[in-house]
Amino acid sequence: MKERLIGLIKTYILFVCIFILQKPLFILYYSSLYAGTSWTDPFKIIWNGLPLDLSLAGYLTAIPGLFFIASAWTLSKALRRIWNGYYFFIAILLAVIFIVDIGLYEYWGFRLDATPLFYFFSSPKDALASISIWQVLGGIVAMILYASLLYVLFLWIQKGIWKRMKLPYRRLSVSGVMLLLTGLLFIPIRGGFTVSTMNTGKVYFSSNQRLNHAAINPAFSLMESLSKQKDFGKQYRFMEAAQADELIKNLVDPSVLDSTAMVPDTLRTTLFKTERPNVIFVILESFSSRLMTTLGGEPDVAVQMDSLAKEGILFTNFYANSFRTDRGLVAILSGYPAQPTTSIMKYPRKTQNLPAIAGSLRDTGYRTKYYYGGDADFTNMRSYLMSSGFENIISDQDFPVSERLSKWGANDDVTFRHLYEDIKNRDNQAPWLSTFLTLSSHEPFEVPYHRLDEMGLYPNSVAFTDSCIGNFIDKLKELPVWKNTLVIFVSDHGYPYPKDVVNYEPRRYHIPMLWIGGAVKEPVVIDKLANQTDLAATLLNQLGIDHGTFTFSRNILNPNYPEYAFYTYSNGFGFIDSTGISVYDNEGNKPLIKAPRKGSDLRLRKGKALLQTLYDDLGNR
Repeated sequence: MKERLIGLIKTYILFVCIFILQKPLFILYYSSLYAGTSWTDPFKIIWNGLPLDLSLAGYLTAIPGLFFIASAWTLSKALRRIWNGYYFFIAILLAVIFIVDIGLYEYWGFRLDATPLFYFFSSPKDALASISIWQVLGGIVAMILYASLLYVLFLWIQKGIWKRMKLPYRRLSVSGVMLLLTGLLFIPIRGGFTVSTMNTGKVYFSSNQRLNHAAINPAFSLMESLSKQKDFGKQYRFMEAAQADELIKNLVDPSVLDSTAMVPDTLRTTLFKTERPNVIFVILESFSSRLMTTLGGEPDVAVQMDSLAKEGILFTNFYANSFRTDRGLVAILSGYPAQPTTSIMKYPRKTQNLPAIAGSLRDTGYRTKYYYGGDADFTNMRSYLMSSGFENIISDQDFPVSERLSKWGANDDVTFRHLYEDIKNRDNQAPWLSTFLTLSSHEPFEVPYHRLDEMGLYPNSVAFTDSCIGNFIDKLKELPVWKNTLVIFVSDHGYPYPKDVVNYEPRRYHIPMLWIGGAVKEPVVIDKLANQTDLAATLLNQLGIDHGTFTFSRNILNPNYPEYAFYTYSNGFGFIDSTGISVYDNEGNKPLIKAPRKGSDLRLRKGKALLQTLYDDLGNR
């Protein structure tokens, strides 16, 4: 019994030590991010991250605990092979999780969860497009080396234990004691005897989010995230349903609560010259307001967009709902807010029940078409687009191999040219909607353009897409169809530019939205706080089409418009209104920004009510 007891303890301690040692390795790898921290911070990271390490070690030791029980009855070679096989699997699993996590943190800004898995398994080619072949090979080598090291450690521990174990005389007693000890692993697994069970938020200890992130066990984070993917109705229960409903009344478009509460014609703002113009959506990949002078950004980058802003309808206080393309697309095209820990696009059964601009326009006689130079199956995009009402989808496979010169597919100049030729050759007997998602300003930002190389890859890639926009609009203006066409430029999400922009602050989510075209009556600047989700109700109202099914979308031009902006990031949200800015971390259960402090509690309550209501809706779809 003594050998088995010591063996179980050694196994548990070994797992804990592995997880502890991963933290300084993570800090060392990202030393530039932790350059300004105190020498005591690594110790704080290890200490505060220990609960997750203890919990996950408990999970991983439970199976060896069963092996120790079995060893009271047999010490056969078969048991030893199974035992070693388990360690081999765990070594590979932990190595893959750690190396993938350490590689992705720079791009994602949070520790590994289910989100990257969704992107990878939906389309491995596109998921790997942001990294070079050398990074992939380096990661594979690192995984092999780390997995080998872990497996050797496991075998070394196991060999010593196995040598000293003998079949006991009192097998039932030994089995019972070992079963009890294995059962005690439930205590660290659960996180002790407190009311709350173990969760990632328990490691949060600092106002510096990067210190909190370093304390997180990536394997636990992934496991927790996977467990949260389906039971949406039970997530984010901040308050009683009645309290949330009361707050929501003042946060939605009046017409959602009362179908008769339409804006009277005498108060209705009309932006267009024509009743049913053709509509072009140009959804700009990773296009930040920080690169448009007209929005307070840097000069000489998005020069074409800055020029076009003078002749169209410019929304100056417009915010993305999230930080990823799949969530941004749904926010724009369906007026549906982004979720912090998942993506509704992952669930075709749910997306098919969403309202959509394309479907609403198709039902009124519009022809609908979608253009993307990349893989339209990435992140379940195709299933969402098809259920949303797009009749035709143009993607990478529709372009010759010679034109698919980027890692993502066809560069924006190629796709813009294809879009132009399609518009030029249409009969225009019926109005149409064309939606184009750009891709050249996506990582790794490799474009056939070098005007701003000295500024960095990202600004240069945005400048390339911007130049493509200018060429496209110049040619489009020469066509007869221009006089009855509306072009809407809107970003799918922002980008952390410059580098001091952190993942949760509003600057990360401030994006451009610009409406131009021959159908636009006159240039207008709209300064109201708004979201991507509000595009649907605003556009449909201008077209005289009912938007009552877009429950989360607000008509920005409604005189009774509830003015605010709301966004989600990795398990957190931001809420902005006339009183200030509040940002809340759901994992750490604490506000990160309260500017000013006065009014912040109310802002946070409104944000919590929105998130709770969103997940209620998500669970019911």
